[in-house]
Amino acid sequence: MHVNIVGAGIIGLAIAFELSSRGHTLTIIDPAPGQGASHAAAGMLAPAAETVWGQGPLHQLLATSNSLYPQFVERIASTTGHRPDYLQSSTLVVAAEAADREALHELIELQNSLGLATEKLLPSQARSLEPALASNIAGAVLCPDDHQIDPRSVVRILLEYFQENLVCERVVEVLTDNPNTSAVRTSSGQLHAADQTIIATALGVVGGVEKPPLRPVYGDILRIQAPAGPALLNRIVRGIVHRQHVYLVPRQDRSLVLGASVREDHNPEVNVGAMYNLLDNARRLVPGISDCSLNEVIARARPATADDRPLIGRINPNVVLSTGYSRHGVLLSPLGSALTADLTENITTNPMLNDVDPQRFSIPSSPLPMEQHQ
Repeated sequence: MHVNIVGAGIIGLAIAFELSSRGHTLTIIDPAPGQGASHAAAGMLAPAAETVWGQGPLHQLLATSNSLYPQFVERIASTTGHRPDYLQSSTLVVAAEAADREALHELIELQNSLGLATEKLLPSQARSLEPALASNIAGAVLCPDDHQIDPRSVVRILLEYFQENLVCERVVEVLTDNPNTSAVRTSSGQLHAADQTIIATALGVVGGVEKPPLRPVYGDILRIQAPAGPALLNRIVRGIVHRQHVYLVPRQDRSLVLGASVREDHNPEVNVGAMYNLLDNARRLVPGISDCSLNEVIARARPATADDRPLIGRINPNVVLSTGYSRHGVLLSPLGSALTADLTENITTNPMLNDVDPQRFSIPSSPLPMEQHQ
């Protein structure tokens, strides 16, 4: 089977990798491959640290996908010959001051109710793990199974692997006049025919496809470089400062990703106030960042749904939707790509498809076909 994949962020590329592994041929179409939300993402694989009350189905999706990550990374490495930057170095969630301890205790209570592997720490215990933490932090919890991956490394490896399958144009229309095939028209007027088409364009709108119920949630992200000497941090630090959230993610090259703001102001440019607030809160947790240099500041929009769960479903006999991953696109890549590939092959037995079905928001959709074994 030949498949068109519209969108070459980490989701589209992970889908391409999954379908290629299953023996299908591909055309991947994107005017700016890997330059959307994937380019900004910090890559935290943190189902425990990001647990939220009332989002049980989302938590199950995150935890399941996190468990698939080691195999996902090994498959990429063995197939392409290049290993993504994947670090299993745990996460610390830190309360900056006494007023933030309540939010930390609420998180710990929720984690315990879900049976997550976490450990409540005294401030001194947290500082023994990460000496760069401020001396007056109020408490912490260790999440040993919350890891990280550099999304840029995944995108770079997969773009190189699929370079022969890549069309760097914008898809303007999906054509489904023929009930047995699917085709897309690009901005140059070219037609690309396929048996199936997957829409993985995040917030991009494609003619011929009902616009999904997504909203842009912008985030400002900084990348800073630690000075020479011992590493500033060895694991992810997620902070609660005045009830606001901030994170610092150490990379193998001694840089740190610092983020992220949450804005729904429709402004795609970096917001100076948000950037200042991130730096100020991060410095409250890790004073040593004042000695770092600034490498990059960017802003990107996350494709968000009302319940933070993605939209993965068949919308007609030849088109599958896979979008709306909110801020969890990197973490959900292994699971989301597998679910999307299943639907493309008309395999609909995974019960998690119910949790991501676009019909929960009344998107027009064709009935799912019966399971077919490939």
